[in-house]
Amino acid sequence: MTSPGPEAARDPGLQPERTTLAWRRTLISLVVVDLFIWRSWLTSEPSSVSTINGLPGLDYQGICALMAAAATVVLASVVWVRSRQLQAGIAASSARLILASTLAVLGLGAAAIAAIALGG
Repeated sequence: MTSPGPEAARDPGLQPERTTLAWRRTLISLVVVDLFIWRSWLTSEPSSVSTINGLPGLDYQGICALMAAAATVVLASVVWVRSRQLQAGIAASSARLILASTLAVLGLGAAAIAAIALGG
C-alpha cells in the first residue's frame, strides 16, 4: 500500500473559502483601526509643521496615520495574494508572505499605540 501524498491530506471542501473570508474580516477590522488613527490625527490641533492653515501637519500623529495606512496597504496585498494562492490550490504560505504580514501587523499595532499615547 502506498501512503497518501500531501495533496490527499488537504480537505478540498470549503476550507479555502473560509480562510479567505477570515482574512477579509481581519482586513476590515484593521481598516477600522486605521480610521480611528486618521480621525485622531485629523481632529488634533494643527502644529507648526502644518503646510495649509487649519489642517494638521506631518507631526507624530501624521506619521502614525501614514504608518497605519502603509501597513493596511501591505496587509491588503497579502490578503489578495493569499486568496489567489488558495484559489490555485497552494496550501502552504510562503515565508515572505508571513514575514510581510507579521511586520505589517506589528507596524499597525505600534502606530495605534503611538496614536493613543500621543493623542491624549
